Amino acid sequence: MAIAIANSSCKRRNIVAHNGTKDLISFKSIQGITYTEVARRMKNGLAFNEYGYQLEPQWKMSFISDDSTRIYSPIKRQFINFPLTRGYDSIFNTARSWFKVRKMNKDSLLLEMLQYKDGMIDVTGSKVYMLFYTEDYINNTLHSNTIRLRRPCNRDTVFIRQMANIANGNYLKAFAASVPAQLISKSQHVIITKNKTEPLMENNFDTSDDYLNPTFYIVISKAYRNFHYSFSVYVDDKGNLFYRIPLVGFFENNYKEAYIKESKAIMNTYFKYYLNITPGSTLGMRHSSIISIHVRGIKVKSASS
Repeated sequence: MAIAIANSSCKRRNIVAHNGTKDLISFKSIQGITYTEVARRMKNGLAFNEYGYQLEPQWKMSFISDDSTRIYSPIKRQFINFPLTRGYDSIFNTARSWFKVRKMNKDSLLLEMLQYKDGMIDVTGSKVYMLFYTEDYINNTLHSNTIRLRRPCNRDTVFIRQMANIANGNYLKAFAASVPAQLISKSQHVIITKNKTEPLMENNFDTSDDYLNPTFYIVISKAYRNFHYSFSVYVDDKGNLFYRIPLVGFFENNYKEAYIKESKAIMNTYFKYYLNITPGSTLGMRHSSIISIHVRGIKVKSASS
């Protein structure tokens, strides 16, 4: 039996047969079955939140026993074993994450992601649901494939189009782009490096910061003086830059004003003449977004120095 993510399927109810809410959940009925995540959505059915971040389905997992799982790592291109800790009321922990089983059978699995903070589990849930199907169900019952099932739905497109229209009318309403804005140097004297988070066990393979906060390091040789500024900017749908805020703290307002004035001048001169800027986009729609910049200028050394 398939599981559809809809408001009716998100009602709280015990879907695992056991003797009460204080019993530990058992995975014996589905041990050895490999499930592929085909959708990750919020309670409202959308894959995008109000910040523009897309909840992408990525997992492939199986339950080896009641105390271990196997989860596929696209980075290592292999399955990795993780310990599993069972809690009460269908709650369990694996791969450094907490979940609540909403539905499970031999064709499909529906998990709710739980938030863990300050030693406490928020059992009310994050209202994010992960839907898994078996390959057999995808191929032989749905007659589909993982790529097709993972595509954003029409509601996602409508939602992003509305957000894009608002952001393009007012760049202050910018939101994160699934394809971030790009800065490309037009000069051999300007070197640009984009920060890329390495997915590791320590960060739970989470690279979402690259999506939500694209960060660029720019080095300008042969500058008029040595300088180093950090600030964020809005990039509108046409590739224009608008100064947002400095990314450093200040003890004196006078220094803050000078910092903003000088860093804004760098943006309006060097960036304007030496950078090609491609705006960010989501689902093929260009829109205003925010990026962070750390720029360093290296003064030209005179022949006498």
